[in-house]
Amino acid sequence: MRSLVVAVSVCGMVSVAQAADLPDLPILRGGLTEGLSNSRVNWDGYYVGVQGGYGSSDENFNGSTKNMTAALLANTIIESQMQVSSWDSNLGKQSSRGSAWGAFAGYNSQWDDVVLGVEASYMHGKFGGSASSSRSLISTAALSDGFYHGVMVTPTSQISISDVATIRGRAGYAMGSFLPYAFFGLGLGNATIGQTVTVRDVSYSAVTNTYGTPVTLTANNLQHNHLVYGYSAGAGVDINLVGGLFARAEYEYIRFTSTVDTNINTVRAGLGYKF
Repeated sequence: MRSLVVAVSVCGMVSVAQAADLPDLPILRGGLTEGLSNSRVNWDGYYVGVQGGYGSSDENFNGSTKNMTAALLANTIIESQMQVSSWDSNLGKQSSRGSAWGAFAGYNSQWDDVVLGVEASYMHGKFGGSASSSRSLISTAALSDGFYHGVMVTPTSQISISDVATIRGRAGYAMGSFLPYAFFGLGLGNATIGQTVTVRDVSYSAVTNTYGTPVTLTANNLQHNHLVYGYSAGAGVDINLVGGLFARAEYEYIRFTSTVDTNINTVRAGLGYKF
């Protein structure tokens, strides 16, 4: 029995000595678990990606044919005395929906959890619409030529934006694998814009009870590959998947100021890679 006790004591001393000689491994102190819980994604650097989206475009056509009507009727009696170009054309507003696809590229600079960057985004799709109306008016008194005039104005207006690019400044806050961000920047678009105005003037003399020869005037203006510009704003989130691969969800608002004011709202999903 005494021999057994001695043997157990010797084994215990040897085990303690071996444990004392082992290296101070983090796993023995819970360091591995702590390291995983504090892991951070490095968002600093260049990145590229592809994206697809769906959205709506809203166009305000009111007033878009006013200048063309004024030029068409310059030096005419109906313009100088009836102010035809100032009539409300009632072209109104239109809205349409469509899908688009494209790409993006940019650079992030990270300070602790704050991420600032600049990005270029491109989308190809079809946004826009068209509108037409007609309005007529008869002068309440004879004009200076001695005739009453019945004038009918028929305007049409259209815009189609096929390519949209934005250059934005981004500001985000890193939260582990998530990078929520907001942005603001310049918007550029490639558009086809067209207007047509037709004016028909019928004159009548109450003195002779006769009609004059009807006059029809028409003007057209069609611009292909016309550059429109405005501003862009929105927000989104980048989600790190593995390594430099990340997914993106984003909302963007673009306002274009041109002959036809256009607002484009899109929601997008994308996949990118940070180098």
